[in-house]
Amino acid sequence: MSVTVGVQITNSHSVSIRLIAMASIVESAWTYLITHRNDFELACIGSFLLHESVFFLSGFPFICFEWAGWLSKYKIQTKNNTPADRKKCITQLALYHLCVNLPVMVLSYPIFRYMGMRSTLPLPSWKIISIQILFYFILEDFVFYWGHRILHTKWLYKHVHSVHHEYATPFGLTSEYAHPAEILFLGFATIIGPAITGPHLITLWLWMVLRVLETVEAHCGYHFPWSLSNFLRLYGGFVLILSFVPKKSEVYFTCMTEISLWLHSADFHDYHHRLLYTRSGNYSSTFVYMDWIFGTDKGYRKLKTLKSNGEEDVVKEP
Repeated sequence: MSVTVGVQITNSHSVSIRLIAMASIVESAWTYLITHRNDFELACIGSFLLHESVFFLSGFPFICFEWAGWLSKYKIQTKNNTPADRKKCITQLALYHLCVNLPVMVLSYPIFRYMGMRSTLPLPSWKIISIQILFYFILEDFVFYWGHRILHTKWLYKHVHSVHHEYATPFGLTSEYAHPAEILFLGFATIIGPAITGPHLITLWLWMVLRVLETVEAHCGYHFPWSLSNFLRLYGGFVLILSFVPKKSEVYFTCMTEISLWLHSADFHDYHHRLLYTRSGNYSSTFVYMDWIFGTDKGYRKLKTLKSNGEEDVVKEP
């Protein structure tokens, strides 16, 4: 018994040492940044370069997968985009990012500073960072749901949101392919959390990276076994209860369909792109409980239930 306890203490101590070492590395790197660059450069130019790097590096592989036919068994739709489609997307993105995203970052800098954003040492604790980012995700999801749903009204869809839906078969980079007015409108959902809390810049950067990776994954066109939604949906006592339910029973399929809807997946949003704007539903960005509460995911849930019951071949999209 004492040997087991001793091993546990040793392992815990080893983990603590690694975390302290990691924190020290991060702090040293951050010290270098704030020593060589001022707040404006870091918050505006630094944020822009970080966004572009994460966005394009995470989105380009899906273009390669589609072009080369790699991992096709995980592709949600059989249809592929043409080289002209991909070129148009990348060209427009470069233009929008330089002419819309960058100016917005520059113009919003005084607001973030006024609300308390800082880049100085000490860095915030991981606990504070985690709480703030969780708050940002929840708030963003709520605001995005209603903004996205409004964009699916007839006039706004025709004149604004239809640009984003030019790609019925989305790939990673199409996540930010949108009308400039939509970029500003839905972008509000992303920045409202940090704007009202005035976080440390490192928290803002981490939030931006996670949000970019999430939206690229949602538009990637592939549903992999290692997708995050496959794991988080199985968390909690509800699934433990389901382990005693026969796997082929109606109750099991119904419950698993409900569980799978708590976290956004590429399949969830891909369904949204495949249908007519008046019937698509699935408006949420990260968590999808808003769609479940307001019934805007009924078509998708019905489709998933039919597929789970082995009726995939007879399923027809609305």
